[in-house]
Amino acid sequence: MSSRPEPVGPELLREWGLPDPGDSKKARGDVVIVGGSRSAPGAALLAGEAALRVGAGRIALAVPASIDAQVGVALPESGVVALPDHADDPFEGDLRDHVARADVVLVGPGFDDPDETRATLLAAVAAGARRLVLDAFALGVLPGVERDALPPEVVLSPNKDELGILLDRDLRDEATDVAEVARRFDAVVGCYGTVAHPDGRLWRVGEGGAGLGTSGSGDVLAGAITGFVARGLPIERAAVWGAWVHARAGSRLEERVGLGFLARDLTVELTPTVRDTLAAD
Repeated sequence: MSSRPEPVGPELLREWGLPDPGDSKKARGDVVIVGGSRSAPGAALLAGEAALRVGAGRIALAVPASIDAQVGVALPESGVVALPDHADDPFEGDLRDHVARADVVLVGPGFDDPDETRATLLAAVAAGARRLVLDAFALGVLPGVERDALPPEVVLSPNKDELGILLDRDLRDEATDVAEVARRFDAVVGCYGTVAHPDGRLWRVGEGGAGLGTSGSGDVLAGAITGFVARGLPIERAAVWGAWVHARAGSRLEERVGLGFLARDLTVELTPTVRDTLAAD
C-alpha cells in the first residue's frame, strides 16, 4: 500500500456517505462510554454529547458511583450506570448488559489512575465489548495489554504525547509515526488529523487550527469517532469522519467567533458540520 496519505475533504466523505439513519434511535447504534472521575467528570460528558451530536442513537455513561448522579443530571439524554467500587471487580447486572449489547464502547475519557484504567478496560472486554475506541489513560496502559485480549476492531485516538508513549520513542514524522502505531497495535489510529489503518492505508485531514488546542477537545474527538462507529461505518471511515468533523467544526468556530471557544462549543458545531459536509457542492 502507498505511504502517501489520501487527502480528506467533503468530496471523499460524500462518496463514502453515512449509513441510512432509519426511523428510530435504535437504527443508529448503541454507545457505552466508560470513563470519568471526581477530578474530571466532564470528559465522559463531552464524549457522550459528541457521539449524540454526530447521530448515534443511544448512549450510556458508565462512570464511578461517586459522580453518577451529577453526570445523569448534566446529560439527561444519556443513560447512566455505575462502575464497580473496585476496578478489579467484573461488570455485572445492568452495566454488563449495556456493554454486551453496545455497538461500540469508548474507554478512557476522564480516568486518572493507570492501574484502575487497565482493570476497567479488561473488565469491559470480558463483559462482551465488540468494538473499542480508546482514549486518554486507556492509551497509556495499552502497551501493557496483550492485543489478543482485545476485540478485533479497535480505534486509538491519541494526542502527540500519547502517540509517543505508544511508540516508546520520540516522534519523527507524523504520518510514519501514526502508521507504525497502527501496525504495532493492529488498530486504526487517528492523531492530529492523520488516520492510519494497519494495512497501510493513510488519510490526512487538512482542516483545524489552534482553537482545537483547548481542554476537552480530545474527548469531543473520541466521542465523535465513537458515534460514527455506532452508526455502522467501518472503523477506519468512522475515524476519518470523526477527524474531519472535529477539525472542520474547529475551523468554523475560529472563523465565526475567534480563538477561545470551548470544547462544549465544538460538540454543538458537530451536527451542522456533518450536514454541510454531506450537502457541499
